[in-house]
Amino acid sequence: MQPLIDNARRFGQRPEEFAGLAAGQSPTVLFITCSDSRVVPALITGARPGELFELRTAGNIVPPHDPARPSAEAATIEYAVDVLGVQDVVVCGHSHCGAVGALVRGDDLDAVPAVRDWLAQAAGDRDRGQDPATRDDPAVADAVQHHVLAQLLRLRSYPCVHRALAEGRVRVRGWYYEVHTGAVREHRSGTDAFEAL
Repeated sequence: MQPLIDNARRFGQRPEEFAGLAAGQSPTVLFITCSDSRVVPALITGARPGELFELRTAGNIVPPHDPARPSAEAATIEYAVDVLGVQDVVVCGHSHCGAVGALVRGDDLDAVPAVRDWLAQAAGDRDRGQDPATRDDPAVADAVQHHVLAQLLRLRSYPCVHRALAEGRVRVRGWYYEVHTGAVREHRSGTDAFEAL
């Protein structure tokens, strides 16, 4: 922890670099990704403060839209699209994802009920675990990529995103990040494959 504290002290000694941020934010991208500590959106993209609006959830899950059950995820998506006017929404999955791995392996998560119940929202991805190669792949690459596409479909069902897509105000993108190489791939609808950026 001490190195993090030391860096935070040094970081706060450069107020001139951040003074303009007090006037507000105008990010152009909503970046939805996993809470995993190995996934650092600003590091991956080179974004500076104010350039990315981030939503991080276990397993980069976009929960089903349910107006009867407000959620932080729905509020973040709606705010980014309707208030901030982001032009792109990226759903970024990653290799070696514990959440997706647990889903495809069918891990017993009864000891962590909040995690179990959260991941149940993505239980449709569990069928990817029927392929032994997928179950045994520590990177769970195929399963993560399938999961990203499922989250993109769910994202498109949000009224604000659906409307913005219809009006041409926003694009949605699916990314796959390899934590062991740093490579980033984007889903291309023409080939239905994740290809290098």
